Amino acid sequence: MKNLKYKEIINKMTLEEKAAFLSGKGEWESRDLKRLNIPSVFFSDGPHGIRKQAGAGDHLGLNESLPATCFPTAASVANSWDESLGEEIGRALGEEALAQDVNILLGPGLNIKRSPLCGRNFEYFSEDPYLAGKMAASYVKGIQSQGLSACPKHFAVNSQELRRMAMNAVLDERTLREIYLTGFEIAVKEGKAKAIMTSYNEVNGTYANENSHLLQDILRDEWGFDGIVVTDWGGSNDHVKGVEAGSNVEMPNPGLDSAREIVRAVEDGTLLAEAVDARVDELLDAVLYLTEQAKSKKTSFDEKAHHGLARRAAAESAVLLKNEDNILPLPAKTKVALIGDFAAKPRYQGAGSSVVNAIHVESMDKIIQNYELQTVGMARGYIRTGEADAALQKEALDIARNADAVLYCFGLDEISESEGMDRAHMRIPQNQIELLEALVKVNENVIGILSAGSAIEMPWQNSCKAILHGFLSGEAGASAMLDLITGKENPSGRLSESYPIRYEDTPAYRYFPGTERTAEYRESIYVGYRYYDTSRVRVQYPFGFGLSYTEFTYSDLKISEKGISLTVENTGKYDGAEVVQLYVGLHNAIVFRPEKELKGFKKVYLKAGESRTVEIPFDDKTFRYWNVKTDQWEIEMGDYDIMAGASVSDIRLRGKLHVEGTTDIYPYNPAQLPYYYTGLVQSIHDDEFRNLLGHGIPSGKWSGEIGPNDAICQMFYAKSALARLVYNRLTAMKKKSEEAGKPDLNILFIYNMPFRGIAKMTGGMVSREMVEGMLTIVNGHFFRGAGRVIGGFFRNRKANKEYEAKLGKTGKKKNIL
Repeated sequence: MKNLKYKEIINKMTLEEKAAFLSGKGEWESRDLKRLNIPSVFFSDGPHGIRKQAGAGDHLGLNESLPATCFPTAASVANSWDESLGEEIGRALGEEALAQDVNILLGPGLNIKRSPLCGRNFEYFSEDPYLAGKMAASYVKGIQSQGLSACPKHFAVNSQELRRMAMNAVLDERTLREIYLTGFEIAVKEGKAKAIMTSYNEVNGTYANENSHLLQDILRDEWGFDGIVVTDWGGSNDHVKGVEAGSNVEMPNPGLDSAREIVRAVEDGTLLAEAVDARVDELLDAVLYLTEQAKSKKTSFDEKAHHGLARRAAAESAVLLKNEDNILPLPAKTKVALIGDFAAKPRYQGAGSSVVNAIHVESMDKIIQNYELQTVGMARGYIRTGEADAALQKEALDIARNADAVLYCFGLDEISESEGMDRAHMRIPQNQIELLEALVKVNENVIGILSAGSAIEMPWQNSCKAILHGFLSGEAGASAMLDLITGKENPSGRLSESYPIRYEDTPAYRYFPGTERTAEYRESIYVGYRYYDTSRVRVQYPFGFGLSYTEFTYSDLKISEKGISLTVENTGKYDGAEVVQLYVGLHNAIVFRPEKELKGFKKVYLKAGESRTVEIPFDDKTFRYWNVKTDQWEIEMGDYDIMAGASVSDIRLRGKLHVEGTTDIYPYNPAQLPYYYTGLVQSIHDDEFRNLLGHGIPSGKWSGEIGPNDAICQMFYAKSALARLVYNRLTAMKKKSEEAGKPDLNILFIYNMPFRGIAKMTGGMVSREMVEGMLTIVNGHFFRGAGRVIGGFFRNRKANKEYEAKLGKTGKKKNIL
């Protein structure tokens, strides 16, 4: 039995109070217990800015939130490869959160970018777990330095938005450990995260929030996590199983039906009272710590300083992809035409639960007057929702003819990437490309300024003389881009994800998104550059790539058992920063592995002509792999390739290091896994995937009758004509919002939500019994189901009142704090 830190308090609590305490009381608050003077704490979205709603709360940000600084998204800041910058942003987020009475910040997001089509990639750092983990840990350190808790998410294997609450991620243990958990491991061990949010999906057949292998074996036992585990909003399936597995708080407000389930489970012996006490103890520790920390909080923050930080972060995170004839930086007095709807109405953040009500959003058409450029005119040029407009195009072309250079602002529009839906393709809207191709015919000096949170296809890149990718650059992105264009700042961003030539080249192309209820991770560890590099697949721009206005030379590589050192010199004319990247590989390995893997990095700032010794240490992750036979991390003996480079495809220095192994028990028979040993993983057949998994491949086919864990969109299959009518209506509303160019997040959430979610997202109005009645209707038994819904409604209301009465009993408050 776990030793309880707050045993005295817990002994004073009734079972009903304990059970209720483990669920939220509102959209954003934990439940307080007035009798015992236990306060509530406040949660808020905030991966790149605080989203605390001023009025009634809702999960998807439909109601306006309080003004806050909108920093660049994680997809942007990851390109900085700068942990100190991440920590600085984290501190600023923490300051703003406390000023708004927020105790737990729901972020950062560090799920792996398995496919470029995941609709939420703009919120995530990288395709590489090491880089994602290091950047996440830096955010966590900064946020928690201010006396609140960071809550990294979504734990784990959350790689698609389609049916995200009713999807089973099927993958082998090695892939789980090396790719999808390593980032979280770094955030927990190095960042000391005090909270973790579980993902909506199942992992190998068990929902993440009730997966004891994830929450107990790995998170708490192996990593030593001693904080709280929070469900994603509406992400709880079975709260009893969640509590048993190690989950503390079911959010947002499932009402008291879940609490009653816990009480019954303890009373009938299916849930140990000790497990409930352990979860209560962990949650009490968080609540009391956060409440004490909030007593000394500041009530305001320096808006101007935070805006300046957002500007610096955007400049450090932008990536110069192309600079033909060194057209950039533009000299003073250059005559420029400013073209593009994004120049007037910037695309600076994603859509969904992370949307920030930014304090001061800059636009390039207003900011450009502060720079020594002669603007000959500005034209929107295109309609951002994709419709053709000849008049807008003609206006843009007329202005472009009179300029020395064209600043063309374009990229993905709002409907292209959003929480709740995956992208259908990797293309920029065609009307923007048609304008670009017309512009280059009247002015060859087109400088493309991209806004997008996800990788895109770029067959049009030859139409641009320079390409500056700002990603989703936050509220100060306009100034940051112009600082870079004019040479006030030197680009130092490096790609945190590969840019393939076409979507069909991506490793998960044939497996994404998962069909029906199963997503099969057949590509295994070959995600992103691990696939392209190993399988010799040509990419548009490789992982780690980025240009500068200056040049850097590498020399004098030294390798020891502790790490590497090398000399980097700025041999160009501009001051600037280089990102030195450490890669490790093992040729002819007994255990299949990628050609090379990122194992360290260091960003170094050098004045023109300056040189410096850069040291990158090895750590416990440098040589390890997960051995499914020994069920632990092992090291294979061999002469490892130690490589230092400016990208995964630009290795400048290399050497060898002999490393002793830790076991002679190897996990695989190469004859059974031929394509995993070559990295050619786009068409893995069933037998090979089955051998990798070590068990059968679970079927994800629809079973014939819709159940509580089937998504509402699966009413397409319903026996009930009424249910199919509801499905058709929802689908029509979804399509209408997409055609309007702005996703309706409420519809998307409902569309992909499983039926069980209705009982978790309605504040106690709907019980699990009522959901079962709804399913009876959907499956063709209207009268029987309607009777159960109506009867369940009255039984649930009565039970809630009785439970509330028990919580309100026992008279005077007891001051325990």
